[in-house]
Amino acid sequence: MVENPTTEVSKANMLLSEKQQLVAGVFASKTAADAAMEKIKSLSSQLQMMNASNILVLAKNDKGKVDTSIIDIGSTSGVNIAALAERIAGNLIAVADKPVGSPTELNVQATHLGHALNPGAVAIGLFMDPQYAGKIEDGIRKTGAQVLTVEDLKRIGAGSGAAEGTNDLAVKAAEVPHAEPQTATLVFDWQEEYAYSLGLQAFIYGFPYVYNALTRYKWTNIPQDPKRVPYAPVNHFWHADELMDATYRDGGCPNNDTLYSLAWVDLSKEPVILTVPEIPADRYWTFELMSFTSDNFAYVGQRVGSRAGNYALIGPGWHGNLPEDVTAVTPSSPTSWILILGRTLADGIDDLPAVHALQAQYRLTPLSFWGKPEAKLPESRDVYKPVVAPAGTEDPLGPWKTLNAMLAENPPAAHHEVLLKQFASIGIGPDMDVEQQPEVVKKALQRVLGIGIPLLRQQFMSGVWAKFVNGWRYPPSNMGRFGDELLKRAADQSLAGIAANDPVEAVYLVNLTDNFGEPLTGAHRYEITFTKGYEPPVDAFWSMTVYGNDYNLIPNQINRYSIGDRTPGVKKNADGGTTFYFQNGSPGPDKESNWLPTGSEAWFIILRMYIPHAEVINAEWKCPPITKVD
Repeated sequence: MVENPTTEVSKANMLLSEKQQLVAGVFASKTAADAAMEKIKSLSSQLQMMNASNILVLAKNDKGKVDTSIIDIGSTSGVNIAALAERIAGNLIAVADKPVGSPTELNVQATHLGHALNPGAVAIGLFMDPQYAGKIEDGIRKTGAQVLTVEDLKRIGAGSGAAEGTNDLAVKAAEVPHAEPQTATLVFDWQEEYAYSLGLQAFIYGFPYVYNALTRYKWTNIPQDPKRVPYAPVNHFWHADELMDATYRDGGCPNNDTLYSLAWVDLSKEPVILTVPEIPADRYWTFELMSFTSDNFAYVGQRVGSRAGNYALIGPGWHGNLPEDVTAVTPSSPTSWILILGRTLADGIDDLPAVHALQAQYRLTPLSFWGKPEAKLPESRDVYKPVVAPAGTEDPLGPWKTLNAMLAENPPAAHHEVLLKQFASIGIGPDMDVEQQPEVVKKALQRVLGIGIPLLRQQFMSGVWAKFVNGWRYPPSNMGRFGDELLKRAADQSLAGIAANDPVEAVYLVNLTDNFGEPLTGAHRYEITFTKGYEPPVDAFWSMTVYGNDYNLIPNQINRYSIGDRTPGVKKNADGGTTFYFQNGSPGPDKESNWLPTGSEAWFIILRMYIPHAEVINAEWKCPPITKVD
């Protein structure tokens, strides 16, 4: 018993009402957990008034392991879901449903739980079974959780069922009216949580800088397979002499239709001039110009009416005169370093020599070397080496050090000054030394690195950035130039593709599900049919390509990675339409001409449409669904 149980319950009540999320119990038995859930369901209306949006139950099952389950109060009987949605600011907590069998595993799960909470959830209340009390508090505190031990439970519950770890706190908090608010002491470190919150925003802001630093270093300094993996000095093109296949493993969802001509270009001191030869009018070609933030700033190519000529790529702050035979690309780059993504259409293997001849005439020349044909261009590979080492010896703050160096090398836009001032308080900014931060801040920044990539990947896979039509994700009109939409810039532009084309240049429709809304997998067979006259409307070409969840092409038995309007031998249906087949094994000899292998694991598909018609850009042309046939 406690001297003033009402006051103690009021503290608990206030804690629950403030935190938006309610987590109830690690129970001593499955029976106790089931009973607790029934009580909680019966209290759903009271819990609703406390703004508790979800209840997580951790319960030991009959085998002694800990199962997790979630009760969404909005799904319990007697609750108006629409009214609840208006009152509650929380989202469902995503927790793996696989059992955990030890305090260590529960520690890991609790840490992931904290990362999954919505931004409005500052802390959570957790009942500790005696078996775990005191053993996992540190792990949970990392998530910003309020830890209630079994002793707290006994005190607050006034001894009623406390030994069994029942949910008397939730029951009594709901039953007792609000008393005079009391101050509840939280056990997390406010400075660490503040640094974690800012650090996560800094991670999202800075991801393209770090990802591009890694990509730039790999493509200029780490030779791999030079026929398929970019490798060239600064201000020099690397030309793919074969179409991309599954041997390329750097992600970014490469296409299998064009030969790439890629170059990292340094514009910090002077312009660099891109020279393009005469290209036949019926061959698609483009040079996408990407700033270091992953946003495009300009194009040179067929769509924009470019012809044979010399085009000056200009960095920020340069003022000077260009030679008469050189045309300035406008606007100039907002960053000192850029990536050129050249694409030249190749109609199969027999067409490769013609493309190679064009690539040999693509040139990059620094302005100071212009008009000096005898001069040998420098072949520098002197770029910043990201602070990343092999697993096990990794600098725990390495990515932050890389970000600070890249922000100095490629100064952010002036209107981001307010945001950067916030980041500076935790050691993030141009040329700042994150090692000088207090240990509690460095600890928070290390936590961010554990959740950052999964967060971006889940955001991309969720499709919240797109408009859904028959399962296909139509990109927003500012794709390729997300700019201040920082989460989209990091997840849907940088991570998903290194860069992304402007929709007027190319629209990429992404699909991860079949016509039943279920994930695409090599365990099933699928097809898509374009009726006669309803093929993708484009001025250049279209193709479909499948990828694994690592954003790479999938190895397959016939070495076919894309299929579309230029694929030789594609058969029409009797009514003039065309059906394509997606599955791991052959659909049969009579259908193999229209088959794109998927491998045996999970996969997704991208439909690329180059120089698409307006009805594609506006999502008025509706691509048919991917239909599961088994």
